[in-house]
Amino acid sequence: MADTARHGREAFAFHAPESGTRHPLVAAAMVLPLAALLLFLFGGFEQVAAQASSVGAMLGR
Repeated sequence: MADTARHGREAFAFHAPESGTRHPLVAAAMVLPLAALLLFLFGGFEQVAAQASSVGAMLGR
């Protein structure tokens, strides 16, 4: 019984309770700042622009 109670406290202390799936906007809000920072640090603006231009050309725009 004591082992079960201790396991419950450890699980509560080290893991967030499972709440199902995360809303897509919350997930985007979590990842976009890091993605923007990496894009800035590694100078990826030109690559993103070129890729967007390629996709636009492929779609006929």
